[in-house]
Amino acid sequence: MRRLLIVLLSLSLAGLSGPVAQAAPSGDRDVIVQLFEWNWNSVARECGQVLGPKGYGAVQVSPPQEHVVLPGSGYPWWQDYQPVSYKLDNTRRGTRGQFVAMVNSCHAAGVKVYADAVINHMTGGSSGGTGSAGSAYSHYDYPGTYQTQDFHHCGRNGNDDIVNYNDRYEVQNCELVDLADLATESDYVRGRIAAYLNDLLSIGVDGFRIDAAKHIPATDIAAITSRLSRPAYVYQEVIYGAGEPITPDEYVGNGDVLEFRYGKDLAKIFNTERLAYLRTFAEPLPSDHAVVFTDNHDTQRGTGVLTFRDNGRYAMANAFMLAWTYGTPKVMSSYEYSSNDEGPPSTSTGQTVDTTCFTNRWRCEHEWRVIANMVGFHNAVRGTAVTEWWDNGNDAIAFGRGDKGYLILNDESTALTGRSYHTDLPAGTYCDVFHGDYTPGHCSGSTYTVDSSGWFRADVAATDGLALHADAKVS
Repeated sequence: MRRLLIVLLSLSLAGLSGPVAQAAPSGDRDVIVQLFEWNWNSVARECGQVLGPKGYGAVQVSPPQEHVVLPGSGYPWWQDYQPVSYKLDNTRRGTRGQFVAMVNSCHAAGVKVYADAVINHMTGGSSGGTGSAGSAYSHYDYPGTYQTQDFHHCGRNGNDDIVNYNDRYEVQNCELVDLADLATESDYVRGRIAAYLNDLLSIGVDGFRIDAAKHIPATDIAAITSRLSRPAYVYQEVIYGAGEPITPDEYVGNGDVLEFRYGKDLAKIFNTERLAYLRTFAEPLPSDHAVVFTDNHDTQRGTGVLTFRDNGRYAMANAFMLAWTYGTPKVMSSYEYSSNDEGPPSTSTGQTVDTTCFTNRWRCEHEWRVIANMVGFHNAVRGTAVTEWWDNGNDAIAFGRGDKGYLILNDESTALTGRSYHTDLPAGTYCDVFHGDYTPGHCSGSTYTVDSSGWFRADVAATDGLALHADAKVS
């Protein structure tokens, strides 16, 4: 929805004494891809055809609950972040049956499913209407789910909206852009939210991105997730604001948090500073509690981050994120938009059409060769340290990940030529996954041979890179 926050986790089984929050995705594959606004059938197909084979660990899907329908606003993307009920029967992305089939298809491909969970609020506006599954509603009345006593009525600022982000009470008890703010301290509200999340868990969903977590006290999120029926991975949207009283670190006790500073600082280095500064790149949140990303659906509609429109530089930034040691990476997959509110490619009645990558506004950054193949690099080097760092003092860098991988990035305006690089990779010939796809014993692009002393020679074009890793060894 229209605000950026960071998501917090705190999962414990009802009846158990300790938390069961997972502080990082389990398994050998932890890269998350956000297939923003994709319909369920398309996600199911992508899991089998691309995500699983390329090594993605999980897919973040858009909110699955019944939402408002706003034809007068052109069916904007953010209508999906205004819940009408917790039914999964009919959204712009499909039916409950299609959602279940999607989860099963992704699991068959070895890909986990994380649902974007909107639990801070319901809808905006006082006029009400009918939701995507046919449920009638008004601003503080959602028959069978919530009524006026289940919401905060903060009594400030005339229309109850948040105005002062330096006031903790206001941020967590007033309304975000007129969205009816749930009283998450209420036992009933906590139980109702937990029932929704448990319904998703019963289908097989593996975790949740908690939307607008900054607007929910950390203790309330902990109380809600303590009622989950089984362990789940949760990451929280808590946007850092300089000088604000609510900070991302207070949510770390509940699980992982989306690190919004990462994308802005990475873009600053690529755009106005030097890649050499990346040698010590990290953020204040502990690495094992941070979910990092170059951009997401909110930040790409703002300023100060790299997006798909930055092309080669964007690819390089994602390559660095996937090769570096900090945080759990989340890759963005977007569609083209001419206004910040514009929804995904849709029918005349607002139903999201099937995705065909690189056509009809779908940009599919997660399928770009560099990004998709660097997911394999990330998996291959997991658990190794940064070694053999080199830089030219400006915008060309190279580093290894132990004896498992080696990356070169050149953001200079001219090619890097006549250099040899030293790596801890075992001697052999490797596929450059920046420019070629690896299949056992073969590379569709260039290969490089590491000699018995760990040296190899390479020329790297401007705004380009090179990546070798142990799982793409040709001979």
